[in-house]
Amino acid sequence: MAAGGLQHVAAMYAGVVAPPLIVGAAVGLSAADLTFLTGACLFTAGLATFLQTLGIWKIGARLPFVNGVTFAGVAPMTAVVAATKDRSDALPVVFGAVIVAGLLGFLAAPFFGRAVRFFPPVVTGTVITLIGISLLPVAFGWAQGPDPAAPSYGSLTNLGLAAGTLVIVLLLRRFATGFVKQIAVLLGLVVGTLVSIPFGATDFGPVADAAVVGFPTPFHFGAPQFHLAAIVSLCVVMVVSMTESTADMLALGEIVERPADERTIAAGLRADTLGTALSPFFNGFMCSAFAQNIGLVAMTRVRSRYVVATGGGFLVLMGLCPMVASLIAVVPRPVLGGAGVVLFGSVAASGIQTLVRAGLEKDNNILIVAVALAAGVVPITAPDFYHAFPDTVRIVLDSGISTGCVAAVVLNLVFNHLGTSRAAADEVTAPMEPGEEMTQARTAPAR
Repeated sequence: MAAGGLQHVAAMYAGVVAPPLIVGAAVGLSAADLTFLTGACLFTAGLATFLQTLGIWKIGARLPFVNGVTFAGVAPMTAVVAATKDRSDALPVVFGAVIVAGLLGFLAAPFFGRAVRFFPPVVTGTVITLIGISLLPVAFGWAQGPDPAAPSYGSLTNLGLAAGTLVIVLLLRRFATGFVKQIAVLLGLVVGTLVSIPFGATDFGPVADAAVVGFPTPFHFGAPQFHLAAIVSLCVVMVVSMTESTADMLALGEIVERPADERTIAAGLRADTLGTALSPFFNGFMCSAFAQNIGLVAMTRVRSRYVVATGGGFLVLMGLCPMVASLIAVVPRPVLGGAGVVLFGSVAASGIQTLVRAGLEKDNNILIVAVALAAGVVPITAPDFYHAFPDTVRIVLDSGISTGCVAAVVLNLVFNHLGTSRAAADEVTAPMEPGEEMTQARTAPAR
């Protein structure tokens, strides 16, 4: 259980610490305060993970979900920081907006839960596939190195370490059995880190500089302040985050063979939003389910929520003991990238498995998948595609998961629910020829 929990922490650690590092740098925090902010986000991620996995009352999906700081809020939070005249007030303004967004999201959770009826397999399969595809560029970025400005970024050494880690994980999954097979990713990270030491890619400096004990003092950066513009901006992010969490719960429900129904989604969103509302009290940011850990569940087939809850315990421990947190930071980014290819690719593969059951013999469903996938891939392949749109709109459009999810839901309503369509009954029995009409009746081949 401990090894499985550590695997989940290793898979999501970089995603948790990146937002506080970016926002803290924008505020101009000292090294000590930056370390404090990072530890606070680890601590609140652990608390949110407890809410999601163990649950209380009607709060928590009770699925093997890891919760942590969502990256969707980074751009709006840095924008709030830039708009605040006195930088010492920047974090209190952000925290106030996060508290309001979390409380409003908590009230709206049941309405999102009822939206599960609009997520048949053709929609969920598309969204799950997009989750994996959207995460793969993160793994590729890790594989190249931690700093794009460094001369070693994308070097043969970094790519070799990533490839070596990937090979180790694949060999363990192929030839190992039992417990060793289940913790293949964790073992790959350990071996990859040890191999990287002679190449100078491993930095033990964070361990030497870290304190042994530390506690995220409530409102360390000041009491929260409530500014309307910041609140509106973070509420938009909350909607985006809830949309992605809904898609993540549907994805994980398919993987663990316990489909997420209306009640599960509502309970899971309550955990997300309550965790978000409580997080600023301990100097943390907006919390959401981490999609990368879905890939770990899909690959290891370890479906116990208690394993993930153990990971949440490690996150709390890291928040209370910076030295322990720094041990995970020792893992080189290229090593994480090699493991990420397997994790995130597994999510996309799970989406394809769902699409197989989605009735793709119908032209309508093929169109839904084709257009939704295209809409979701736009932010990945052309990051500046929506540069002319307002920032509030780009919060949604720049998330391939959110854009593809909205497109799939709307197209499914239009093609499969609003009125009747002759094309809905047409089955694809042969590839379309250029110029062939979608509504043209096709004749099944002779047997």
